[in-house]
Amino acid sequence: MKHGKKYRESIKSFDLAESYGAKKALELCIKTAKAKFDETVELHVRLGVDSRHADQQVRGAIVLPHGTGKNVKVLAICKGDNEQLAKEAGADFVGAEEMAQKIQSENWMGFDVLITTPDMMGVVGRLGRILGPRGLMPNPKAGTVSTDIAKAIKEAKAGKIEYRLDKNNIIHCPIGKASFGEEKLFDNFDALMGAIIKAKPEASKGQYVRSCVVSSTMGPGVKINVGKIANNL
Repeated sequence: MKHGKKYRESIKSFDLAESYGAKKALELCIKTAKAKFDETVELHVRLGVDSRHADQQVRGAIVLPHGTGKNVKVLAICKGDNEQLAKEAGADFVGAEEMAQKIQSENWMGFDVLITTPDMMGVVGRLGRILGPRGLMPNPKAGTVSTDIAKAIKEAKAGKIEYRLDKNNIIHCPIGKASFGEEKLFDNFDALMGAIIKAKPEASKGQYVRSCVVSSTMGPGVKINVGKIANNL
């Protein structure tokens, strides 16, 4: 892959092979975010588990202390009193079967998060083939299927993110924008890593956190010293 001039300059500013403390890594990540837009900072964590086994899955959700910096568009699929509660909580789109039909017939994807109530999962479940590959299928573990729809919407708007393993046993998550600065990004990083470590499956053996990298949208990856994060895990 050919990289641009700014990227090539960035990789000269630090040692790509070295692992840094989390704060130093985030500082370097911010310095190498040289695009004209406010780049997203992402965390990539490789775990010592096997996602092919049900008892080694790592999945959950957390509200980041400082949010993600993104204006999250929420679709609430619900009925009755929950519709009004969803509107008052700040949902961008609210409806029931008609919203599901809009997704199915028009392939409409004008939202970032879909939140629903348990009684509507029969309707939403039929959208699995459309929502699943895009990571938009509601799930109780992620808090997107909830009896308290107002709370779920407020948390999504506040910067709640879902973390889950991909097929390579890696978790990829945004932890904010480069403009947040080192301290806010570290708070978000610390909260997310704490949740991932707490979610360690009992079936996981050996070293749990194998590698950890932070990078901005257009910048290079900066390695974090995992020994300082996951003591004795």
